[in-house]
Amino acid sequence: MQEIFESKLQSKLPNLGTTIFTTMSALSNEHKAINLSQGFPDFPLDTQFEDILKQNLSKNVHQYAPMMGLPKLRDAIQKLISREHNRQLSIDEILITSGATQAIFTAIQALVNKDDEVIIIDPAYDCYAPAVKLVGGKCVHIPLNQKFELDLERIKSALNDNTRMLILNNPHNPTGAVFGKDQLKKLVGILNQFPNCLVLSDEVYEFINFTNEAITMHQFESLQNRLITVSSFGKTLHVTGWKVGYLTAPKHLISEIAKVHQYLVFSVNHYAQESIADYLNIVDIDTISRMYNQKRTLLQGLLENSRFNLLPCSGTYFQLIDYSDISQEKDVDFAIWLTKEIGVATIPISVFFKEEFSQKVLRLCFAKSEETLTQAAQRLCQI
Repeated sequence: MQEIFESKLQSKLPNLGTTIFTTMSALSNEHKAINLSQGFPDFPLDTQFEDILKQNLSKNVHQYAPMMGLPKLRDAIQKLISREHNRQLSIDEILITSGATQAIFTAIQALVNKDDEVIIIDPAYDCYAPAVKLVGGKCVHIPLNQKFELDLERIKSALNDNTRMLILNNPHNPTGAVFGKDQLKKLVGILNQFPNCLVLSDEVYEFINFTNEAITMHQFESLQNRLITVSSFGKTLHVTGWKVGYLTAPKHLISEIAKVHQYLVFSVNHYAQESIADYLNIVDIDTISRMYNQKRTLLQGLLENSRFNLLPCSGTYFQLIDYSDISQEKDVDFAIWLTKEIGVATIPISVFFKEEFSQKVLRLCFAKSEETLTQAAQRLCQI
C-alpha cells in the first residue's frame, strides 16, 4: 500500500534538494571549519538591546500578537521609513512577518497566479523561484551583466502583458553590489511602461550600504501603488534566529497578502516584536553600516596579500572572492575542497544562477567577530 501511495505522489518541487546554505554549514560542522558560508552574525547584541530583553521578560508579552503585528512596532517602522527613506506610510500598509523569507513567500502566494510570469534577477536568493513555481507561475531569469549591474535591455525585452511581478534585491545578495539611483531611475522608467507589473523589492540589507546613494524603491512615487518592499530585523539588528521581518504595500495589495499570512503563521513572536519596538526608539540605525564597513575593511586588509582577487563590495555583509589564480575547479567543488582541506566554509556563486555561471567566484560572510575573520583569513592566506 505504501509503495502504491509513493508511486502516485508527485513532488511540486521535484528538482529541489537541500539548500546550499544547509549543505555548506553541515560540511563546516563536520570538518570543524570556520563558517563564512551562511549569513548569520557570531557576535553579541548591543547591551542596550539585551537590557530591553531582560525588562520585557517580566511583561505580559508572551501570548498571540495581533495578526498584522504590534501597533507599537508598526508605528516605529512607520517612523523609521519616514526618517530614513522619506516616505509616508500608514501603519495599515505595514505587516510584521516571520522573517523576510515568509514575507516574500506570502506576497507571491497572494498576488501571483497560474501562468503569470515573474522576472527574477540572477544571481538570486534561492527562495524566489520555488515560491513562484508553487503557484504555477513562470520564472523568467535575467542575469546581471559582467559588472554585476542590471541588464536593463534584457529586462525591457522580457516585460510583457503576462508579466505579473519583477523581484529586485538591493543591496544585492550574493554579489554585494548596490544598484545606484541612476540604474534604478532607468529601471523605473521601463516599468512605467508596464503599469500592471508588480514590483517586489527585497531590501533586507537596506541599512548595510557603503555608498552615499539612496537606493530604496520607496523613493519612486510612480511605483508606490504597486510596490511591495520586504525588510529584515534579523539582518538589520543581527538577530537572524528570531525570524522577524516586515513588508510594506498599498492597502489594496496588503489586504490580499494578509489573507495568506493569517493562515500561514497568523501572528509573529510577541516578545520579539515588543523588544524590537522598544529598541528602535533608541538605536542609531546609521551605526549599522559603519560597523559592517569596519568588518569589510578588516577582511579586505587581511586578504590583501592572499592569492584571491577581491571583487567590489558596496553593500550587504558579503564579500566575493575570485579564485581563478589558484584553481580552475568548478566553484562548488572548490568550495567543498576549501572547507575540507583549508577549514573555511564559503558559498559558491553558481548556485544562485539559472543560466550557467563559469566564473571562479565564492561568497564570504563578514558578519563575524574580528577573531573569526582573522582566523579565517590566516587559513585562506596559506593557500
